[in-house]
Amino acid sequence: MHINVKIDTSQSSYFYYFAQINAFMRGSNTIPTEKIIERLRYENPWWLSKQIPETYHSLSRRLYFDLFFPFVKEKNVRRALVLMGPRRVGKTVMLFHSIHQLMEEEVNPQQIFFVGIDNPIYVHLSLEDILNLCKRSLHLTDLKGCYVFFDEIQYLKDWERHLKVLVDSYPYTKFIVSGSAAAALKWHSTESGAGRFTDFMLPPLTFQEYIHLKNMNHLIHGGTIEYGDKPLEYCLTHDVKALNKEFVHYLNFGGYPEVVLSEKIQSDMGRYVKNDIVDKVLLRDLPSLYGIKDVQELNRFFTYIAYNTGNEFSYEKMSKESGIQKPTLKKYLEYLEAAFLVKVLNKVDVNAKRLKRVTSFKVYLTNPSLRTALFSPISETDTEMGNMVETAVLSQWMHREKLDLTYARWKDGRSEGEVDLVLVDHKRYKPVWGVEIKWSNRYYEKPQELKSLIQFCKANGFDKALVTSIDQLGTKEVENLQFSFLPASVYTYNIGDITLKMKTSS
Repeated sequence: MHINVKIDTSQSSYFYYFAQINAFMRGSNTIPTEKIIERLRYENPWWLSKQIPETYHSLSRRLYFDLFFPFVKEKNVRRALVLMGPRRVGKTVMLFHSIHQLMEEEVNPQQIFFVGIDNPIYVHLSLEDILNLCKRSLHLTDLKGCYVFFDEIQYLKDWERHLKVLVDSYPYTKFIVSGSAAAALKWHSTESGAGRFTDFMLPPLTFQEYIHLKNMNHLIHGGTIEYGDKPLEYCLTHDVKALNKEFVHYLNFGGYPEVVLSEKIQSDMGRYVKNDIVDKVLLRDLPSLYGIKDVQELNRFFTYIAYNTGNEFSYEKMSKESGIQKPTLKKYLEYLEAAFLVKVLNKVDVNAKRLKRVTSFKVYLTNPSLRTALFSPISETDTEMGNMVETAVLSQWMHREKLDLTYARWKDGRSEGEVDLVLVDHKRYKPVWGVEIKWSNRYYEKPQELKSLIQFCKANGFDKALVTSIDQLGTKEVENLQFSFLPASVYTYNIGDITLKMKTSS
């Protein structure tokens, strides 16, 4: 008997599709167990071949893999590992690289299970049902010493409750799960999995990882820069022109591993990134999580934000320009930030004091290439370059947790000014440093024109600050202050490099 299941694509919830499949299965007998076992064997070819699929084997590992894999191997603490992150940053690839590494370290391939929860064939099964089928297909009596990978876990309703039960029921089995609906994963894993889950955030590619994936490490060499009265170890380049060319390419295409390595995808960013990443989050993930009814309004709002990444906003201005009510705008911003699409930066005054009432703030895309996907690639002479460079710099800093990053802006009877990026010590609430992000060489020649930065440094007792340029490297002294100038591409690379070293050593 042929039963036609009609899918209403206008529905926002991604659980809707599974509900219809489930209804179909309840009305026409469930899928035969043998077919499900067939699927499991297809997803786990290493059970027989001892090899992961070539598609994944041939892809380069992200630099973050060396941070992630020790958590996979960790068995002394009874915890599931939850790999979170935006869509298409390489979570599934990292799972397969982990499986490959486990086999390289002599783990029995038949003790490694991979299940893509997004496949409708599993929709009527619990995680334990799936585990039992894995055992049955391999004639195992227990799961002691096994590694179980569940991909796209958010497709299982109440996944955190199911996973917590497994962690408690199988103390000698390691569970690793991944998911893209980051807002839901973060909330559920912290609220419901206290003491049972370890979270690992996989962000978009840093510029350092981009250079690594493109095998262009020859552009980078070790060196030192002058910052104040002491030299700092720093990664520099012997060919800033070539590095800048890659930097502009990174701004346009660099956030996603697949895009970096495929000219075909780069030629059609709109279809690949917008349809596969942006639209799925805006039209499916967020509406299903938060019950958003007007998905077109949310889509329009995100497009407005993306075009103006790095600009200062107020709710009044946003509401006027977008036609959306202020309470709704606030919710949309919260949702987009929870989904790792945007980052909101709050404002402080010249002394880095937070203003009592938040009237204005900056909004950045978490990944500059999202803007290219929605509009068009930019070149290094375009007027948008300033904001895109700011967006790229901030996106590197976002890989560090618990940093109180802000920007300074002030206006009083005597003066007004702005400093692009300010780090604040959240305990003492005093500024630690300020950085002026420029895509220009003008201020290297005329540092006295950096009036806002000069005033900010003097107001906070600083004797030094950092300023980015297009390709100028060196120090300039003005009004007893020492400004260190760095090419923006070099600065962006080093934020990622230093962050990775900090994470590795911690």
